[in-house]
Amino acid sequence: MADFSPAAKPALRPQNPNFSSGPCTKRPGFSLAALQGALLGRSHRAKEPKARIAEVIALSKQVLGMPEGWRLGIVPASDTGAVEMALWSLLGARPVDVLAHESFSEAWAIDVVNQLKLEKARVIQADYGQLPDVTQINFSHDVVLAWNGTTSGVRFPNGDFIPADREGLVIADSTSAAFAMDLPWDKLDVVTWSWQKVLGGEAGHGMLALSPRAVERLLTYTPAWPLPKIFRLTSKGKLTEGIFVGETINTTSMLCVEDALDGLRWAKSIGGLKGLIARSEANLKAVADWVESNERVRFLAEAVETRSCTSICLVITAPWFKALDAEGQAKAAKAVAALLEQENVALDAGAYRDAPAGLRIWGGATVETSDIQALLPWIDYAIDTIART
Repeated sequence: MADFSPAAKPALRPQNPNFSSGPCTKRPGFSLAALQGALLGRSHRAKEPKARIAEVIALSKQVLGMPEGWRLGIVPASDTGAVEMALWSLLGARPVDVLAHESFSEAWAIDVVNQLKLEKARVIQADYGQLPDVTQINFSHDVVLAWNGTTSGVRFPNGDFIPADREGLVIADSTSAAFAMDLPWDKLDVVTWSWQKVLGGEAGHGMLALSPRAVERLLTYTPAWPLPKIFRLTSKGKLTEGIFVGETINTTSMLCVEDALDGLRWAKSIGGLKGLIARSEANLKAVADWVESNERVRFLAEAVETRSCTSICLVITAPWFKALDAEGQAKAAKAVAALLEQENVALDAGAYRDAPAGLRIWGGATVETSDIQALLPWIDYAIDTIART
C-alpha cells in the first residue's frame, strides 16, 4: 500500500504475551501450585469451604476499602449476572437514566428499555471514545452506568458529577474498574465486577456490592415482574443475609475460590489498592508516552482524563489506514492483531467486535509494565508490515 521501509522487527519480546481484556492474565509468578490447597470435591456449603468463600468477600472489601454498612456477595454468571441481578431486582421504583457509551452499557440500556420495558427510561448516549453528557442526568431517577467502558477504553475520571443528596440509586458496572481505579463509594449504590478482570481470576463468578440505600430499596420495593431464583436477594420481605457471608445462591467452584484468594493475597502483598492502581497507571503511562510521538495510533478515548488504565483502546491513524473504507479498516486492523498473535507478542489484542477498528491492550495490575514496553515496538512493526501487504 505504502512505499516505505517498515519499522525494523524488534528483538525484544514480552515475557508474557497475554493482553486479553477478559479473562485477563494471571498475576506475575502465578503457577497452578498456588491452587494446591483448593477444597475440591467438597460441598460449598460445608464449614471449611464456606469459610473460604467468606474470606473472598472479606478480603475483597478490605482491599477495595469498601465502607462499613455495605454488603458484598458472590453471584452467578460473572459481572453480567451481577448487573442483571441489580437491574431486575432494583429498577422500576423510579424513572431510570441509562448512560450508554460502549457495548456493555448499551446492553444494559437494551435490557432496561426492551426487556424490563420501563416506560420512564431515558438513554443518554455517546459515541465510542466519549462519555455521555452527565449534565443531562436527573438524579431523582435511578442511574445505570459503566464506570469504565471495557470495549471503549473510556472511564469516568471521578464521581464529582454525582450529588451526595441524590434521590435515586446509582448502579455502576465496574468490572474493569474495581481494583484498578479509586471508586467513589459515597457516590455509588450498587457496584459490580467479576473475578476475571483486574486480579486475573477465573471466569464465571460475579461480585455484587450494595450500599445501605440499595438494601433499603430491596426491602421496600417489590418489582412488578417475577424474579428467577438466581436473582432473588430477599425472602419473605427480608434480605437474604446469607448471600453476603458466603452462602451463595448457586454452586461455587472451590477451585475458582482458591484462585480468587490467591489474587487477593497477591494484591495485599503489593500494597493493596494503592499498589494495584499504581501498576495499572504505570501501564497506561507507558502507552501514553509512546502514543504521544507516534503517528500510527491514537487513543480511542478523546479526553486525556477519561483514558482507561485497564482496557487501553487504540485506533490506527497511519495515512494508509485512514485512506481505507470502513470494511478495509476492519480487515487491516484484524490483520495487525493477527500478526501480533502470530509473532506471539500479543494474544487477544484486537478491538472488541462492536468497537471501532483498532487494538485493545489490557493494562490491569497483573500486567507487567516491562511487557507493555516490549510490546509497543511490535505494534509499530505490525502496522508498517500490514501497510505493505
